[in-house]
Amino acid sequence: MRPLHLDLEVPGYAEGSCLISTGGTRVLCSASIEEELPGWRAPSGKGWITAEYGMLPRSTHTRSPRERTGLKGRTQEIQRLIGRSLRSVTDLEALGPRTIILDCDVLQADGGTRTAAVTGSAVALALACGRLVAEGEIPRNPMREMVAAVSAGILKGTAVLDLDYSEDSAAQVDMNLVVTEAGRLVEIQGTAEGNPFSREELAELLALGLEGARIIIRAQKAALER
Repeated sequence: MRPLHLDLEVPGYAEGSCLISTGGTRVLCSASIEEELPGWRAPSGKGWITAEYGMLPRSTHTRSPRERTGLKGRTQEIQRLIGRSLRSVTDLEALGPRTIILDCDVLQADGGTRTAAVTGSAVALALACGRLVAEGEIPRNPMREMVAAVSAGILKGTAVLDLDYSEDSAAQVDMNLVVTEAGRLVEIQGTAEGNPFSREELAELLALGLEGARIIIRAQKAALER
C-alpha cells in the first residue's frame, strides 16, 4: 500500500475534519452538523448522512473546469457511494433529527480519490459524532464501527493493492471495496478492461482488499485515539 497519513481537526470551522493523504492523492473531508432534516426525511425523525464530492481544477495534471452547470455522472456516483458507506455503519435513529454533510474536496489526484474520500469521511464523521456526545446533544455515539475503502486490481497478471493513477490506467481489472471494521462488505465495484477475470482472481482481489481495509481501519482508529 502507498503511505497513508490522516491529519485530524484540520484548522477550520467544521465539526469534524480529516485531511487524508495516500501516496500522491490528498482529499480534505469535512463534517458539518445541521439541526434539520431534508423535507422527505423529516417525518421519520431519524437522522441523515449525505456527502458532496468535488475535484479542485488543478488537482490533476491539467486543469479541469469546475462543475458549474451540473454534476457529472461520476461525481454523483461517488457522492452516493460515500453517503451509503457512512450510513451503513451509523445508527440513524440514535443520531436524532439532524443531518451530517460530508464535504470531500480533492486537492491532488493520483488514483483512488473515491476510496480516500470514504476513508477520510469516516474519520471526520467519527469526530462530529463524538462532539455531539461530548456536548450532550445525544446520549451515545451513533457510529457502530469504522468503515474504509481501498482499491485493488490486476496489473500485468498480478493482483495489486491501492493503485495509483499510472497503475489504475494500465490495469486489466479495477476494483473498489468498502469494508466495515467487522470485515463485512458494504460495496464492491469491479470491472475488467479487456479480458474478463476468473472466480479465482476475484477471490484473490477480495482477500487483498479485505487485508488492505484492515490496515486502513487500524490507522483510522490510531489517529482518532491520538
